[in-house]
Parts: sequence; C-alpha cells; structure tokens
Amino acid sequence: MITVIGSINMDLVTITKKEPALGETVMGESFFTVPGGKGANQAVAAAKLGVPVKMIGCVGYDLFGEQYINHLKDHQIDIEHVRRLKNEKTGIASITVWNNDNKIIVVPGANKRITPEMVESHREEILKSSWLLLQFEIPLESIEKALEIAAEGNVNVILNPAPYHEIPENWLDKITYITPNEAEAKQLFSAFANKESLLPKLIITKGKDGVEYFSKGERVTIPALNVEAVDTTGAGDTFTGALAVALSEGLPLKESCQFAVKAAGFSVTKLGAQAGMPSRSDLNKETENR
Repeated sequence: MITVIGSINMDLVTITKKEPALGETVMGESFFTVPGGKGANQAVAAAKLGVPVKMIGCVGYDLFGEQYINHLKDHQIDIEHVRRLKNEKTGIASITVWNNDNKIIVVPGANKRITPEMVESHREEILKSSWLLLQFEIPLESIEKALEIAAEGNVNVILNPAPYHEIPENWLDKITYITPNEAEAKQLFSAFANKESLLPKLIITKGKDGVEYFSKGERVTIPALNVEAVDTTGAGDTFTGALAVALSEGLPLKESCQFAVKAAGFSVTKLGAQAGMPSRSDLNKETENR
C-alpha cells in the first residue's frame, strides 16, 4: 500500500500564447478546471499504474471538494481518511500555461488543516504502508510528525520538496529519497552543510534532460523520453508517484527511475496535471511503439 499525505487542490488553468508582463493584459486561448494538488497528483499517478493507494488530506465543504472526492473514488483511491471541512474552502492552484511552460500560484485552503494531530490520528494507516509520499504543500510540522511515525515503523519515505523549503538535516535519516527538480536541488545543496549525507537521497528531475541520482558517489543519468511536450504541469508528480510504484514492486533504483521517467515523459504529451498521467497499459504500448 502506498500512502500519500498531502495537498488536494482544484487547478484553474489558463492557456495563453504570450506570458503577460507586469501590468499587462493579454488574451487567453482557453480556460478549464482540473483536479490537482501535489499530494493528490502523486496519489492519482500511482493509482493509475495499478497499485493500492490511500490518500490522507482535507478538502472544503464546497463544490470543488465534492467534485474531488468523487474524482478520487473514480480512480479507486482509498478516501476514507480525506476530511471535508465545513469552515474551509478546497485549495486551489491558479496556473498559466504558455509556450510549453507554466507559472503557478497556490492558495492552500483546507490543506492548512492537515495538522500534526490529524497525522497522528492516522498512525496505523501510515505504519501499514510500504511507501509514504510527502510534499511541501502542507504544514511543515505535519510533515515532521509523519516522518517520525514512518521512522518508528521503518516505512520508506519519498519527500518531494516542492514548493521549495529547506529540509532540516535531522530529517534525512527518516527519508529514503528526495525528488527535487534542478532549481530545488541547487537550493538544497546551498542549504546543507553536510552534502555527503544529502547526495545518496537525491533523485533530481531535469525535464528534457531526464533524471540524475548518485550511486556510490558516481553520477547516474537516466535520459528523458523524446516527446513533444504539450503541458509540463504535473510531470514531477507523475515521476514521484511512478517511482513509488516501481520501488514498491521491488525494482532496483535504476530500473525504478527508468520506469518513472517513462511515465513522466508520457504525461507531458497531454494537457492537465492528471489527465496525461499514464496507465500501465499506456506505458506498455509506449514501449511497444519504440
């Protein structure tokens, strides 16, 4: 069982041909809403690849919250521990996409209510997990509590450090892998005094340049798929969810990264963070076609 503790947001997506400058108004091409949030993205990425997934999080008692609960059910994700809060709004992310790139503003809403006490109340679910996925769109003290519980039960943990925040050095022993993008990796390197303890934990996503990690002090690069990117939103979440799937199935790190790179490459060929996330059959067809 893969357990995800994290954010659940509705993405409000605007497509435009031109990035507006400060104070400038431009005409957009289209607008749509799609389920997002880094936590839920990673849960859906893993579930679409055919493994059992449990989601722990919060939504508001509003239309977005109701839509999201049904959406997670549709993907066969265990939502028993997703709380609907009457006095909160479901989190949203305002996303502008242009020229195969994006900018994102997140309003946490109900995600702020994932407290250490809430995490503690789900101790048994965490301890039953083979892998636990965490991100920085929920309070830091709640992540710390989840790490403490996971360490007690020797549960494997993947931390996706986005949006970027420094990782306390005393967390490292409790984390199996960290999956930053290039910008986040540079910030982590700058922040850590003991870089030797950080290196073995890092799996760095580099977009069209693939993925990089370190094995016995040696740099290992996994090349990206050669695809035409339509929307890169959610590619990192797809990678992290797929990585957890491969590792939970017992694949070695290199093969797990290759599997996750393939899933992330497939995901950027379609609009929307979750819409492009592949199923296992999608990946099998992708392999057959190459």
